[in-house]
Amino acid sequence: MVMTHTEYLMNYLQANKFPVITKKRHTYLTYHGLEENSTYVLKHGIVKTSIILQDGREFNLSYITQPDVLSLLRDEVSKYTDQPFNVRVESQTAEFYKIDRVKFWKMVNTNDELNNYVKEYYRTKLSENIVRLQRMIMGGKHDAVCAFLYQLTDLFGIRLANHQGVLIDFVVTNEDIAGFCGINSRSSVTRILSDLRDEGIIDIKNRKFIITNMNYLLDYVSI
Repeated sequence: MVMTHTEYLMNYLQANKFPVITKKRHTYLTYHGLEENSTYVLKHGIVKTSIILQDGREFNLSYITQPDVLSLLRDEVSKYTDQPFNVRVESQTAEFYKIDRVKFWKMVNTNDELNNYVKEYYRTKLSENIVRLQRMIMGGKHDAVCAFLYQLTDLFGIRLANHQGVLIDFVVTNEDIAGFCGINSRSSVTRILSDLRDEGIIDIKNRKFIITNMNYLLDYVSI
């Protein structure tokens, strides 16, 4: 079986015994704008990436649930570089490979498989950001929340028995949803979620969402 670029990266890091660090829930691995001399690769766990806007608000970028590089951006030669975003642990714990950033780029530039991984990484991130920007520009708050809920089903969804819907097996707060959807107040999110619940699109049990009408959400994803 042919390995994916990500599988190759993880096997490479394990084989070369790069150090692994562990962080606890709601602690930060990196902060947007602060200098850092390491590149981090998520080994296990769930993290949230975000940036701080000029008005001081936090704008959430993505949940990352699979092994992935968390800080590839910026130049290749400087020992220290400003971090492109915040990285906060959302699972009980998370493990990360920690690699000197200059050494990491030397590895990438001398290893075709790692180089292909980086190219794929940038293509994927660019595509994801373009789609997300389209959704935010072309739709309103309601549309953005619906599209985000659908995205959560891809990340954390578990299909329930007897056609009861899809459980999002992860607690996402209204404040986090507001941050992902570019909405200024969580009260707006509360109102939208209440409307969706009244319409039978979603249900909420034990602080987790159950999507009972996936087709409704899908209408806001297909742009």
